[in-house]
Amino acid sequence: MDPQATLQQWQEDEAAVRPGLMAPGVATREQLRERSGLEFLNAILHGELPVAPIGALLNFVPIEVDHGLMIFQGTPGPEHYNPIGMVHGGYAATLLDSCVGCAVQTMLPAGKGYSTLELKVNYIRALTDKTGPIRAEGRVISVGNQVAVAEGRITDVHGKLYAHATTTCLVFPV
Repeated sequence: MDPQATLQQWQEDEAAVRPGLMAPGVATREQLRERSGLEFLNAILHGELPVAPIGALLNFVPIEVDHGLMIFQGTPGPEHYNPIGMVHGGYAATLLDSCVGCAVQTMLPAGKGYSTLELKVNYIRALTDKTGPIRAEGRVISVGNQVAVAEGRITDVHGKLYAHATTTCLVFPV
C-alpha cells in the first residue's frame, strides 16, 4: 500500500475507534480477574472498560488486539518535545512498553497479570511533530508460567522504523 493510502487507512481506523472508547480511567481488580487478558483488552477497545489515562496524556489509542498482538496508534506533537527540539524518547518508550506489555497480556488466562521487569529500547530515528501518525506494534515471543517475552516496533505510514524494543515481563496471579 502506498503511504498516502496507508495514511488514509490509519486515519479511518483511528476515527472508527476513538468514539467508542470509554473515558480514561482504571479498571477494578475484579474486572481484571474475571477476564482473560484478551477479553480484558477487547473490553477496553470496545468501550466496555476505561482506556488507560496514559493514552490520553500522550495521545495514543488502541487500534487492534489479538492473541499475541497489540497495536497502538498515536501522533506525536510539539507537546511531547524535549528541550532539543524533538519528541522525547520517553514517548516512544511508553508506546513500546504499552504495546509489548499488552501483547503479553493477550496471552494470559483470567486471574493472571503481568508487570514489566525489563524494557530494552533502540532508537533508530527521531520523532517530530512532522512525523504524522505512528503505530506501535507488539508481538509475543514466548509466554511461560512466570516469565513472558515480547518485541515491539514503531513505524510510520512509510514503513520507516523509529524505534524497536524487547521486554521481559513477570507473570503472576492477580
